[in-house]
Amino acid sequence: MKAPRPLLVAALAVALAAPIAASAAAAPAPKNPCVGPGSGHLLCPNLKIGTPSEMYVSTYDGKTLLHATSDVESRGRGPMEVRGARNGRKSMRVTERIYKAGGGHIILRTDASLHFTDVGEYFGGSYWKVHQLARFELRKVRPDGTIGPILRTSPKLNYCLRDLDRTSPGKRSPVNAQYPACNQDPSIRHDVLGTSVGWSDIYPADYDKQYINVSGLHGCFVFTMTVDPKHLLFESNEHDNSSHRRVRLPFDGAGC
Repeated sequence: MKAPRPLLVAALAVALAAPIAASAAAAPAPKNPCVGPGSGHLLCPNLKIGTPSEMYVSTYDGKTLLHATSDVESRGRGPMEVRGARNGRKSMRVTERIYKAGGGHIILRTDASLHFTDVGEYFGGSYWKVHQLARFELRKVRPDGTIGPILRTSPKLNYCLRDLDRTSPGKRSPVNAQYPACNQDPSIRHDVLGTSVGWSDIYPADYDKQYINVSGLHGCFVFTMTVDPKHLLFESNEHDNSSHRRVRLPFDGAGC
């Protein structure tokens, strides 16, 4: 059904009044320069995530929660470095800086964003974090060994990028941390987050929202962690972003 003419005119007026910058922001992100011919001169990042570890169960408000430690690892030729520019009350749009082998760098617009995220007073309050940087999922293992669809997910979506632990030393890995803890100033207009090669950003199992609600579930399941699940950032390998562990529920520490 066609819209009445007055509504159509109003819609056109709004579209014509929109700033050019908004149109540019809606354009698709550029092609990933870290894969294919011509990528060899770039020190591209590559994010991985460690196997879910230090798992335990807690109960809260009548729910059974399965917690796990996550380890976001930087394993590329160069760091994962993102830069935020304020575009909302609690958000920033994000560009990614990729360094060149011979010096210099390129800057790419991404579909990622930073959100000023409250993790509770116990964990320090609010921080600027990368939105949708990681995701936890739970799938049932069927009797024939095949894996079923996603049944449950973690409520946590936002993570920092920082140099917390040097977990894989090497010639490309700086000895000292280059990227500090995430900023807690709600008034800043720009921010830089990152994780150096060979370093990890680790969140313990008892950290805010590091769990999946497993209430009422019985049997064998796959607990999967994925970093950058929506491929919002540019990496040299988009096929090594997940790790998993099989668990039996109700959880007693055993696999299946």
